[in-house]
Amino acid sequence: MDILILITNPAAGGIAASLAAACKRAGSEWAVFLTNDGVKVLSENTVVNALKQADSAIVCQDSWGLHMAGVECPLELGSQTSNSGLVSLAKQIVSL
Repeated sequence: MDILILITNPAAGGIAASLAAACKRAGSEWAVFLTNDGVKVLSENTVVNALKQADSAIVCQDSWGLHMAGVECPLELGSQTSNSGLVSLAKQIVSL
């Protein structure tokens, strides 16, 4: 995988969507993992649609339950173990 985008900040939605679009245009193989209160970016439909284009898009289940309880997660739920697996495959990591 070329790039792993780690989203940990709720203010990163616009940057993440732009970076996702750039990855798609470049034909990069990329993934995204959302954790901490960064999961809140998934309340924006444009961000959700952009991140769905990833080869793998995983949300920390514990973070989702803490910050977005009662809302259906639009991406795959996983764990920090999922994050570790993605990190091991990534050539580059961008943390937002």
